[in-house]
Amino acid sequence: MSVLLFGVSHRSAPVSVLEQLSTDEAEQAKIIDQILQSSLVTEAMVLSTCNRVEVYAVVEAFHGGLSVIGQVLSEHSGMGLGDLTKYAYVRYAEAAVEHLFAVTSGLDSAVIGEQQVLGQVRRAYASAEANHTAGRTLHELAQRALSVGKRVHSETGIDAAGASVVSVALDMAETKLAGGLTGRTAAVVGAGSMGALAGAHLVRAGIDRVHVVNRSLPRAQRLAKKLIEQGVQARAFTLDHVSGALADVDVVISSTGAVRPVVSLADVHHALAQRNAAGPEHQLVICDLGMPRDVDPAVAGLPGVWVVDMDRIQREPTARAAATDADAARNIVATEVANYLAGQRMAEVTPTVTALRQRAADVVEAELLRLDNRLPGLEAAHRDEVAKTVRRVVDKLLHAPTVRVKQLASAPGGDSYAEALRELFELDPQAVDAVAASELPFMTTELDKSE
Repeated sequence: MSVLLFGVSHRSAPVSVLEQLSTDEAEQAKIIDQILQSSLVTEAMVLSTCNRVEVYAVVEAFHGGLSVIGQVLSEHSGMGLGDLTKYAYVRYAEAAVEHLFAVTSGLDSAVIGEQQVLGQVRRAYASAEANHTAGRTLHELAQRALSVGKRVHSETGIDAAGASVVSVALDMAETKLAGGLTGRTAAVVGAGSMGALAGAHLVRAGIDRVHVVNRSLPRAQRLAKKLIEQGVQARAFTLDHVSGALADVDVVISSTGAVRPVVSLADVHHALAQRNAAGPEHQLVICDLGMPRDVDPAVAGLPGVWVVDMDRIQREPTARAAATDADAARNIVATEVANYLAGQRMAEVTPTVTALRQRAADVVEAELLRLDNRLPGLEAAHRDEVAKTVRRVVDKLLHAPTVRVKQLASAPGGDSYAEALRELFELDPQAVDAVAASELPFMTTELDKSE
């Protein structure tokens, strides 16, 4: 069994296609449930972010697994399978591992080096673990990917080179607002993790007042309280009052995770009418970081409004990490991929080696039993010495080939050595499988570690 990746991202598809594929947690659970109904798929995990939807699955067969995943995503999105595959990319086995490591390291993000995807991979893995859809293979793969991502961020300068999506959006907003953000008023739509990140960036930028708008008022109030503790004036609103909240702001940052726009053309039109009635017209910058969009696309056509969306951010030169830092990160990923694959190949041969040693031990015990039957009068001390000698001989004969087969198995194509060992010693495949099932590794989870 191998890992199959079926994905669509900002690199392969326009925002409109990503919006069709965008999912919330409930929908992701349904997608996984449908995929796992097939006997060809044994494990599955969905990674859904503002600029990608990817399904990682452990499949019995490449083409069969690909067909299952493609059909489920096609039904979910309402896109024809042919239309969907035009924008999709597929990675299998080693290529799937390399892709996830690169994604978790921030190398495949719209803003190279941004750290948010590390938390998003962690949440995807946590969801798969909670729903019992991640088995041994995805557990090991996801945990290793999280470890690689943290190593890249700690050992390279990719964080400094590649700012977060929020910081890039605000940098772009400042170019439209004379005098920058200092002393201005902002609105944060969505009080989740991205909303909190937006608030932190606004505080650092010197914003004076923040309106927090959220579907749930208590959550908006919690974020507003945190901002007040940082010395900023803040008020909480529900989405029902979004037009009022936008009436006196200069910049809006929205990222709610909603499946349809939460800020309508009418909302912004009413807000503009209120602010223009109170004084001279001034620029309103809206940073729509939602995927799918939080803001009705028609808002961009209103006079005095400038919209920064994910399409615009992806074209921004400042969204790209410095070449040297990106190269250093890619080198780490390449090394980690090689080490992971070598470890996986060695792990695959280990049950065969263990089964061989067990087979040898059984043969030794059988021969010692025959010795007891043929020489019942043999003294216990002599029998023990014979047993030790036989076991030593068998261990010495097996030592070199079992060590060597593990070394050979760590190289690409090494799985053939385990197969050769099974054939040469006529090992029962069921015995090998039983050993593999009993050797589940101790899983040191990354979920409880800080990002």
